[in-house]
Amino acid sequence: MKFVSWNVNGLRAVVSKGFEDIFRSFDADFVCLQETKLQPGLINLEFDGYRSYWNYAEKKGYSGTAVYSRHEPLSVTYGIGKEEHDREGRVITIEMPDFFLVNVYVPNSQDGLRRLAYRMEWEDAFRCYLHSLAVCKGVVVCGDLNVAHQEIDLKNPAANHFNAGFSDEERGKMSCLLASGFVDSWRFLHPEEEKYSWWSYRMNARARNVGWRIDYFLTSESMRESIVGADILNDIYGSDHCPVTLETK
Repeated sequence: MKFVSWNVNGLRAVVSKGFEDIFRSFDADFVCLQETKLQPGLINLEFDGYRSYWNYAEKKGYSGTAVYSRHEPLSVTYGIGKEEHDREGRVITIEMPDFFLVNVYVPNSQDGLRRLAYRMEWEDAFRCYLHSLAVCKGVVVCGDLNVAHQEIDLKNPAANHFNAGFSDEERGKMSCLLASGFVDSWRFLHPEEEKYSWWSYRMNARARNVGWRIDYFLTSESMRESIVGADILNDIYGSDHCPVTLETK
């Protein structure tokens, strides 16, 4: 199985930058998108051989997720079953016979960490949700997790120690999730490699490769031996993020 995840930071904008050709080049079983920034009816974007599923934020032009699948799922659910966390279109879960695929756009703690308290509540609720799935079958989690877990995962760790995405609190929640039975597929296969998936639009950061790795594919521990490939496609443009991939046997 081949999985692709991409925070497109506005799907309509990326469509104008060649998204349809890029999508076809993936040749993936599942393509998961975050930050689609859509409401129902704003776009009609379908591909031969794929079914699509959409979760929209109540707030216009904000957040949102989508999944394209070549395979008919057993079920599709939206959100994590917590009303206080399900207003922003952040989660889609696709149930397949052998695994769940969870596409997520994790809340950003924002400048000054002003949304950190909410982020901590989200993290605990989301981890409990993943555990409820993992007792049934394998789980693949993908998306923009809005955290660089280790110093190797961003260019300037010292300068960003107390910034959103690299606070001790956010990194601690990521450590807790991994310790509770999940595998970071990229770091599992590339333990020492420095490669990034997001760059600020400021100060020519992408051209200078001053980036962060905040987009992930995680799997439940039960699927560790199924991981055969993981990549960060930083030669693909169109968003401030680039796509990331997972291949399983």
